[in-house]
Amino acid sequence: MPVQRLNHAVLYVRDLETSVAFYHDALGFRTVAGVPGRAAFLQAEGSTNDHDLGLFAIGTQAGASGAGRSTVGLYHLAWEVDTLGELRRIAGVLRGNGALVGASDHGSTKALYAHDPDGIEFEVSWLVPAALLDGDATLRTEALDIDAEIARYGADTRGGVGVSVPVG
Repeated sequence: MPVQRLNHAVLYVRDLETSVAFYHDALGFRTVAGVPGRAAFLQAEGSTNDHDLGLFAIGTQAGASGAGRSTVGLYHLAWEVDTLGELRRIAGVLRGNGALVGASDHGSTKALYAHDPDGIEFEVSWLVPAALLDGDATLRTEALDIDAEIARYGADTRGGVGVSVPVG
């Protein structure tokens, strides 16, 4: 049986408490287990995984990741939200935390890009439901206008949850 989806991600961070607070405040993750000062296991609000994000502290002396600039490595993680209304809310939270670095319309997905306290990039996206995909859903990268997308799809329309290409 092929791989179905990503179950969780694990990140090395400088300061555990700072990172836990960020993921809690910005994305609504809750701590489900951990070792104080060393590791924390976080779960997304609507998740049924035992954890979605593991954080391991390596200390404030840790240097920045060179991935994508001078070394190979992970570019970003992408978290899905259920509605465009939630994507708009998270955009405001990320902007308020100085973490939002971009917002893109990829046709079948509407995406925010942000950096956590250690500069690790992540994406938060809403996927156009398969039944609503049309010729405008071709893969692209353009500026995202969340309000225009809400006018088109509705603030409370549930996203495609793992579906970002036409089915058929």
